[in-house]
Amino acid sequence: MSSPFDCITDFMFYETEIGPSDVVLIPGGSHPQLMERAEMLYHKGIASLILPSGGATSHVETTEWEYLRNVGVSLGVPSEAILKEDRATNTFENSRFSFEVLQQQGLTPKKVVLVCKNYHARRALLTYQIDFPRETVFYVSPVIDKTGTSKDNWYLEENKIGCVMNELEKVGKYFKHHIHNWVK
Repeated sequence: MSSPFDCITDFMFYETEIGPSDVVLIPGGSHPQLMERAEMLYHKGIASLILPSGGATSHVETTEWEYLRNVGVSLGVPSEAILKEDRATNTFENSRFSFEVLQQQGLTPKKVVLVCKNYHARRALLTYQIDFPRETVFYVSPVIDKTGTSKDNWYLEENKIGCVMNELEKVGKYFKHHIHNWVK
């Protein structure tokens, strides 16, 4: 029988296998590890487009989008392979505005890779599943961000416990009213 600790770890630190996709999505952030993973997937041929999302924030001097784009270009991703979404201020907007950008490009993605912080993986996935078509396949490729929080150490330090439990609380708060839609 799984312990409550194991249940939280397995639920929050969600990850899937990765397959060929239409686009790599990044739900914002000021962590270079996000674009480093997206760049690796791009250069492996997993997807020909990357869509980082994020507007102005106190964590970077420009926008999260520009910060992530600059990281990608510095790693050899052609700027034309990086789509632009630079208005979002939260994960719900990352999702909604990213889908709008894809639609404006004439794309309705059948398969996507979601690159996000590992402890944000469950909430990011649930958020994007709300805005994208139900038949969209999501591959989740989480990264350990600059905080160093991982499924193997999140319970060892108060600040890391706080990160994970804050995310878990948000999952309950943000998605409780969607449960009836998911059961159908």
